[in-house]
Amino acid sequence: MRKRVVVTGYGIISPIGLSAKESYKNAINGVSGIDKITKFDATNFEVKIAAEVKGFNPENYVEKKEVKKYDLFSLYALVAAQEAIENSGLDLEKLDLFRCGVSVGSGIGGLGTIEKYEQALMQRGYKGVSPFFIPTAVINMAGGNIAIKYRLKGPNYATVTACASATHAIGFAARNIIYGDADVMIAGGCESTITPLAIAGFQNMKALSTRNDEPQKASRPFDSKRDGFIVGEGAGILVLEEYEFAKKRNANILAELVGFGMSDDGYHITAPDPEGKGAIYAMQMALNDARLNPESIDYINAHGTSTYFNDKIETLSIKTVFKEHAYKLAVSSTKSMTGHLLGAAGGIEAVFSAMVIENSIIPPTINLEHPDPECDLFYVPNVSIEKKVNAVMSNSFGFGGANAVLVFKKFNE
Repeated sequence: MRKRVVVTGYGIISPIGLSAKESYKNAINGVSGIDKITKFDATNFEVKIAAEVKGFNPENYVEKKEVKKYDLFSLYALVAAQEAIENSGLDLEKLDLFRCGVSVGSGIGGLGTIEKYEQALMQRGYKGVSPFFIPTAVINMAGGNIAIKYRLKGPNYATVTACASATHAIGFAARNIIYGDADVMIAGGCESTITPLAIAGFQNMKALSTRNDEPQKASRPFDSKRDGFIVGEGAGILVLEEYEFAKKRNANILAELVGFGMSDDGYHITAPDPEGKGAIYAMQMALNDARLNPESIDYINAHGTSTYFNDKIETLSIKTVFKEHAYKLAVSSTKSMTGHLLGAAGGIEAVFSAMVIENSIIPPTINLEHPDPECDLFYVPNVSIEKKVNAVMSNSFGFGGANAVLVFKKFNE
């Protein structure tokens, strides 16, 4: 019999909150986390806005002398994991730590650290480069630092599939449990790339919104006046457990992760397949894995980037998979408030998906003022809705054509 995977804890660091509870509260209230860039001087950039994490002081979480050992992307993951573990009620000291693993993805990783030490090398020579540079910047140190803090000795790896990284990380973590490799997996994604190099790169490929005078209205998925995404940062982490293991310790089960699907467009380095073939296949595979028919899904947390092609093709893909039921679904993009957290996006959105099941309140797509005729589904415009939700799909699509989809369901014994 296939092992069941349940969600027992979650944690978030995001542009709209320093915890899962605060982030979800602000999401259902339509609060935008997008504003002028403060992390560097963007005066001469075409793009001057981003979704920064606010009020985060690293010294509140690690000793001052230890801060230099962490890039922010990794520290965000560590803090979100701490919240998730505390939320789950796990007493790690009583567990077989070889049965507890970590799966945390990131799209870009320690870019800020790379920029910092490249400048140090140019200005001061090789002696200006810290011995902590490499272990600070590499992507797998997000999960590595979590494992080190909690002495976890089970599977530990990082997924790197651009904006699908966290969703892949969660899906593969679930499979570790299904295949019997672990009883507990700490899974999700993290990112912190609001840096000159990243903004310049995304800006010059014309991917970002230039609505600099109205930052909080800049991210507008499915709106006909959308003009690009907003770079965000943060982390979203879930605690996944094998059901019988969670039951034995009387865990508070928040949701069940029942489906995971993935594919690639095999089409273009950044643009989605115009017919949505890869996205369609990934959604169908997730439903098959969940053993659910399309009519069972009540809500989709859409990838919804606020870019012309993504929103249009994702809508087409949803309609192809769900047919008439597509018009009965609630679909929303929380990126309208958080911005696009790149490799962390699927982590935060997976947490939101579980919280929707738990709380029966669906976050809105804010700034949906001029609906695109080609985006004609119910996107929960501007105001959250209360609705009993039994099953949720969470979509993530990344550069290179990577597609990853999760399905969560209300837990029933």
